[in-house]
Amino acid sequence: MAGHWADFQYEIYLNGMNGTVPRLPTDLTRLEELTEQRLGPGPVGYVAGSAGDGSTARANRAALDRRRIVPRMLRDVRERDLSVEVLGRTLPAPLALAPVGVLSIMHPEAEPAAARAAAARGVPYILSSASSTPLEQVAEAMGDAERWFQLYWPKDPEVARSFLARAKASGYSVLVVTLDTPLLSWRPRDLDQAYLPFLRGVGTANYFTDPAFRAALAKPVEEDPNAAVLHFVSMFADPGKTWPDLALLREHWDGPIVLKGILHPDDARLAADAGMDGVVVSNHGGRQVAGALAAADALPGVAEAVGDRLTVLFDSGVRTGADVFKALALGARAVLLGRPYVYGLGLDGQAGVDHVIRCLLAEFDLTLALSGHAGPATVGKSDLMEGPA
Repeated sequence: MAGHWADFQYEIYLNGMNGTVPRLPTDLTRLEELTEQRLGPGPVGYVAGSAGDGSTARANRAALDRRRIVPRMLRDVRERDLSVEVLGRTLPAPLALAPVGVLSIMHPEAEPAAARAAAARGVPYILSSASSTPLEQVAEAMGDAERWFQLYWPKDPEVARSFLARAKASGYSVLVVTLDTPLLSWRPRDLDQAYLPFLRGVGTANYFTDPAFRAALAKPVEEDPNAAVLHFVSMFADPGKTWPDLALLREHWDGPIVLKGILHPDDARLAADAGMDGVVVSNHGGRQVAGALAAADALPGVAEAVGDRLTVLFDSGVRTGADVFKALALGARAVLLGRPYVYGLGLDGQAGVDHVIRCLLAEFDLTLALSGHAGPATVGKSDLMEGPA
């Protein structure tokens, strides 16, 4: 990349000379409130909401806030390179867009808009199984840009195999398997609105276009959409899966496999023993278990346990460039960004997602430099101190 990500700030200031200010806030923590004001309570609650009383989502933020950066002086940071090697690929920065389903509830252009924004900046886009747009169409929108596929591991092994074959044929290079959603958690914001998009056939595009899924239906989806929805609900997740079942995925996917939702070091070790390539330390942004451990508190233990065997990624609570820095210092190789880009999409489509990516990486670049680092590789434990949140 020519120049630095941080140069975005000068672009903004120069645009100000002709009276142009950014359409969205540059403090990405403000996007949630704006989205709450502009979008309906159902969609907003679905994205912003968490399990139970929201305590895990709050803990995610508190765990990052509690850790404070210790800047170091008089180090040469003129030339910076934010690129990192992740799972055998070179990324322009330690960032990917996390898999978030049903994006059509936020913006009509849905996943393709977010995917195009990611592709334009070289940031990997992770497509959710539960997308509003079939995976082939999202791939088409991205050209040859880096894309990963997230699997909600269904009960029906034929559908799982079909999804993997389709993803491989469409150029998705990494498989991200979400393990923390064998059941849908108790989510009061959704329950209070009685709002679950899947029951309206939203977020089911990959299933309804899948030959293995369709083969199990008595009538085509188009003729009996309600029956299709009920079949989807019955096979979407499988609380009976165990570690030996991973062999099926390894058999049908020859690229890297990353397990998402790991919080315990022993689970990370089991992932390594099962021949996996990486883990995402994540509590699903607080959406699955109320009262759970904050993801940032789990990260150091997992990184210590398997950092030499697996690629350790992180999500849950990341809102700013400073958060990215902290995650790297705690042992992550890269972070997945979730809700902020979804708010950007809801507020301003593809341009909103682009704005979020550029703001986050500009702030990360500046945080890195101002803390005495010219690249992510030198960031470590000694760059943080724990203080009161």
